Amino acid sequence: MPDGEQRRRLRPPAAPAAANAATSATGPPAATEDVPPLRAAAARLREVFAAASADEAAAHLGPLLAARTGPLRLTSHGGTSPWHPHLDGSDDAPWPEWFPASGCPAPAVLLGDRQAPPGRTCASARCGDVFVPHGSGPERRSCSRRCATRERVAAHRARTAAAPGAY
Repeated sequence: MPDGEQRRRLRPPAAPAAANAATSATGPPAATEDVPPLRAAAARLREVFAAASADEAAAHLGPLLAARTGPLRLTSHGGTSPWHPHLDGSDDAPWPEWFPASGCPAPAVLLGDRQAPPGRTCASARCGDVFVPHGSGPERRSCSRRCATRERVAAHRARTAAAPGAY
């Protein structure tokens, strides 16, 4: 991105080729028929990140964890990567299984650790993306520097338009 930030959106790409390029997953490539269930899973994960309270986030995340994750297993993808945990059924799990199984653990850990929603919706009226606001420094209101700047500029323009001749 031009502002130097890397963001992962909770919106699967519209085309399978874009989905395949957006991840390092080692399973089979995404197909056209995978896109609708990927979009549905992204919409459900978005509800978790946009929740107003820990209770609301847990209410959205609990059913996702129950329905979309399998038993915890370790994999090295046939020796091609370091050992790491997976909650999908196999290294060759289809995209509609892999995406929600891979997308649920991090928000669950954040929710349990912070006792607060794992994310928030970008404060920019033109954006609406969800993001994880935690890190060093004050909690963020925008998903990126670009959105934060856009909002500051819009507020400045509104103030100067309201007071003609003032800078």
